[in-house]
Amino acid sequence: MSRIGNKAVGIPDKVKVNIDNSGKVAVEGPKGKLNWNLPKGIKAKVADNEVSLVRNAETRSVKALHGLSRALINNMVIGVSEGFTRNLEIEGVGFKAAVQGSNLNLSLGFSHPILFPIPKDIKIAVTENTKISIQGVDKKTVGQVAADIRRYYPPEPYKGKGVRYAGEQIRRKEGKTVQ
Repeated sequence: MSRIGNKAVGIPDKVKVNIDNSGKVAVEGPKGKLNWNLPKGIKAKVADNEVSLVRNAETRSVKALHGLSRALINNMVIGVSEGFTRNLEIEGVGFKAAVQGSNLNLSLGFSHPILFPIPKDIKIAVTENTKISIQGVDKKTVGQVAADIRRYYPPEPYKGKGVRYAGEQIRRKEGKTVQ
């Protein structure tokens, strides 16, 4: 029994959810539009400003997709109404970032600057040259962009330099000692 899949997804004002017979889910709100196809074995319907999902079978895979489908539809509704934000911090002497047109210019101690192309549905803002804010409608895309930027220089455990998520704790290591 999927506890998450059985919960109904509330639809706020200004958000429209359309589900057709083929299982295509279209969510439209003030921040944008998102589309997704329901997996086989899952049916959804909209009633009383709520989306409820029902599964056709009781197999293990369909039960797993039931909760997943509900979570993805909930993320779509939240995304088009409020949006998602992921914050990154850059730590290190001389490390900085700047938005230049449709690219994010990262100076991370390499011999060359790193130019990260910003996807069209993502907004990136840089404050204090070391704080990066990534905003968008799709939770998956926002998280993937943040992970891609972090991957250029993950935080290292000895001095703590690198790109980290805001509030991320880095377990520090002690360096070698001379005998």
